[in-house]
Amino acid sequence: MAENTFKLKIITPERVFYEGDVTMVEFNTIEGQIGILKKHVPTTVIVSPGVLTITEEEGVKMAALHAGFAEILQEEVTILAELVEWPDEIDSNRAEEARIRAERRIAANDDGTDLDRAEIALKKAIARISAIK
Repeated sequence: MAENTFKLKIITPERVFYEGDVTMVEFNTIEGQIGILKKHVPTTVIVSPGVLTITEEEGVKMAALHAGFAEILQEEVTILAELVEWPDEIDSNRAEEARIRAERRIAANDDGTDLDRAEIALKKAIARISAIK
């Protein structure tokens, strides 16, 4: 492990999505976006839908990260995620259709609409679309 890297492990219920040495990882939390470098203050955060950016010494990888928890230690970060998708695993047409449906539900704002669920669906769709670009 290089001097400025730390261990990152991302686990979903179906698989170990990523495991390796990184120089930085960035993702959304319920309190905003966070960027983590080696020797970060230890903490635990709740993950919010958005783009996951993994910076390795060789380059940058992006994925859509949907929800979960992250344990941040000075030498290691573990993300337990509901779902994470690499860009090549995302169906762009389906993501765009999901975005449109969620926007319509939010715009309708009738008594039968669960706005929290619609907003989360919109964030997930936008995360997928952004990860592809």
